[in-house]
Amino acid sequence: MKKDKKPFNAKLFYRRTYLIIYDIISVIFSSYIAVLIRYEFRLDTVPEHFLTPINRFLPVNILLTLLVFYIFRLYHSLWAFAGETELQNLVVSCAISAVLNSVGLQFFKVSEQPVPKSYYFLYMFVLISMMFVSRFSYRFLRSQKHKQQNKKNGISVMVIGAGEAANVIIKEIVNSNFSTMVIRCIIDDDKGKWGRYIQGIKVAGGRDRIIECADLYGIDEIIVAMPSISRSELRKILEICKETNCKLRSLPGMYQLVNGEVNVSKLRDVEVEDLLGRDPISVDLDSILGYVQNKTVLVTGGGGSIGSELCRQIASHRPKHLVILDIYENNVYDIQQELKTKYPELRMTVLIASVRNTNRMNWIFEKYKPEIVYHAAAHKHVPLMEDSPNEAVKNNVFGTWKTAQAAAFYGVRRFVLISTDKAVNPTNIMGASKRICEMIIQTFNNHYDTEFVAVRFGNVLGSNGSVIPLFRKQIMAGGPVTVTHPDIIRYFMTIPEAVSLVLQAGAYAKGGEIFVLDMGEPVKILDLAENLIRLSGYRVGEDIKIEFTGLRPGEKLYEELLMDEEGMKETANKLIHVGKPIEIDEMEFFRQLKRLKEESKNESGDIRPLIQEIVPTYHYG
Repeated sequence: MKKDKKPFNAKLFYRRTYLIIYDIISVIFSSYIAVLIRYEFRLDTVPEHFLTPINRFLPVNILLTLLVFYIFRLYHSLWAFAGETELQNLVVSCAISAVLNSVGLQFFKVSEQPVPKSYYFLYMFVLISMMFVSRFSYRFLRSQKHKQQNKKNGISVMVIGAGEAANVIIKEIVNSNFSTMVIRCIIDDDKGKWGRYIQGIKVAGGRDRIIECADLYGIDEIIVAMPSISRSELRKILEICKETNCKLRSLPGMYQLVNGEVNVSKLRDVEVEDLLGRDPISVDLDSILGYVQNKTVLVTGGGGSIGSELCRQIASHRPKHLVILDIYENNVYDIQQELKTKYPELRMTVLIASVRNTNRMNWIFEKYKPEIVYHAAAHKHVPLMEDSPNEAVKNNVFGTWKTAQAAAFYGVRRFVLISTDKAVNPTNIMGASKRICEMIIQTFNNHYDTEFVAVRFGNVLGSNGSVIPLFRKQIMAGGPVTVTHPDIIRYFMTIPEAVSLVLQAGAYAKGGEIFVLDMGEPVKILDLAENLIRLSGYRVGEDIKIEFTGLRPGEKLYEELLMDEEGMKETANKLIHVGKPIEIDEMEFFRQLKRLKEESKNESGDIRPLIQEIVPTYHYG
C-alpha cells in the first residue's frame, strides 16, 4: 500500500531555501572576514599562500557545512520558539564546521607555512554570530511585535512588593512573548526602594500611594507579591486595594518562593479568606500523626466538603486503611481519583452506602473493622431541611444512631461526630437534629468502651451550600448578589483549618466531650458580599447590586457556639475548647427517640413539637 505524499508546503520550501542561501553567504563571509580580522582589515598585507587554500577549499567547505547543519537540524527547527537546545545545536555544528575547515585547509595549502591558528577561532566566532543572527533574529522581532501589541491592548498591572518574589514575577511578565500584562508601577513600604527600578519598572512609593497610582496609571489589576506577609498586614493592604475597583491577585504562600516555584502560573485571585484578618490556624501535626497513623479510619459523608478534606488530611498522615463512605457517587468518585493520584501507596476503599441502612452499616463495620470513625454524613442545608424535617431526622438523627451503634458493637476505638454551631439554641430542624446527635453520642459514651465525642464549629468558607460559592455565581451572572438581612453575622473558618482542628480534637478525646472550635471574630455577611464584589473588580451598587431577601425559614441573625449551661474549658490548643456534658434522663430520652423514629417513619405532618420535647432549647416560629 502506497503511503500518501505530504502536500507541498511552499512557505516552508522558501524559508529553507532562504536559510540555505544565507548559510552559503555566511560561510563565504566568515572565511574571508576571519582573515581580514587577523590582519587588521588590511587586505594588502594578507599573504597569498594563506588566501589560495581558502579559495580552493571554499566550495568543499560550503557543502560540508551545509551537511553538518542539516544533520544538526538547523533547517528543521521552529526558530520562532528556539531555546537552549537549538542554541547548543547551532554552536556545536559551527564548531564542527571550523574543525573540518582546519583539516581541509591542510590538504590545499601551497606552502609549508600553515594558516594562522587564530584564523580558525575567528572563523568559528564569525560563523556562530552569523548563524545566531539568522536563527534568533526572527524570534526577537516576533517577540518585540507581540510586546508592542500587548502594550496597546494589554492589562495595566500594579505590583505590590519589591522583594525577590516580585522580582521573579516582574521578570517573567516583562520577558514573556505571550503575557497580556503590562506592569506600570511597583508599590513597597520600604522607603529605601522608592524611586528605584526593578526590570525597568519604577517603585512609585508605599501603600499610601496605591489608590493614587491606580488612578494615575490606569491600573486594571493588582498583584500582591508578598508571600511572607502576615494575614493581618495582608488584610490592611487589601482593604486599600478594594477602593481601586481593580482585580486582585496574589501568590499563595512563602513556600513557593523557597521551592523556586514563583511564577505567573502560581498567581491566584485574592479570596475573601484573605480579608478575615488572621493568620492561618496551626495545629500540632505530631499529635494527629500519632493518632491516625497505622489505623483503619472510616469517614462517612466522605464526598462532601468537610468529609473530603478529612480524607485528604488523614491520607497525608499514613493510615493503615482509609475507608470512605458516601451515598452520592459523583463526589466520592472525585476524592477517590484525587487520592489515588496524590497517594498511590495509600490503601483505600470507597463504598456507596446510606447511614440509614442498618444491615449495610453493620456489614461494613464487621468487614473493615475501623478503629476510628469520623461521622460527617448529614443533611446540612437549613432551608431544605425546614421543608423536609422528617428526612433530616431519618438521616441525621437515626443515621448517627445506626452508625454509632455499629461502631460500639464492632469495637471502634473512637467515634467523632461532626456537629455544628446551629445545634446551640437551635431555631431550625437541621440544628435541632444535630443537637439530638450530640445527645446520642454522649449517651452511648456512658455505656460502651468506644470513646464517643462531638466537634462543633461554624460555617466553613467554600463548603457546599455556603454563601461564598453562591455569591460568586451571582457575580459571574452580573448580579444581583442576594443577602438575607443587612445585620446577619456568621463565624467563618477555611475548610482545611476546620478539619485540622477536628483531627486534633479527636486526638485529645477521652470520651463524652463536645469540642468547640474557636472560629475567631464573627463576620457580617453583607461585608463578605461587598468584599467579594470589589475583589472581582466591580463597584458595589453600580456594576453589581446587593438585594436583601429576608431571613429564610429557620435562619437566625447570629449563631452561638456553646450553650450557656455547658460551661467551657481549654485544651492544649487554645482554639479548641471542651463543653461540659449535659445531664440527660436516658430512659426518657430513649423513649422520646422511639416516638421520634415512628413519627418520622410515618411521615408526620409536624414533627417539630416532639423535637422540642427532646431539645427544650429548640424554638421555631
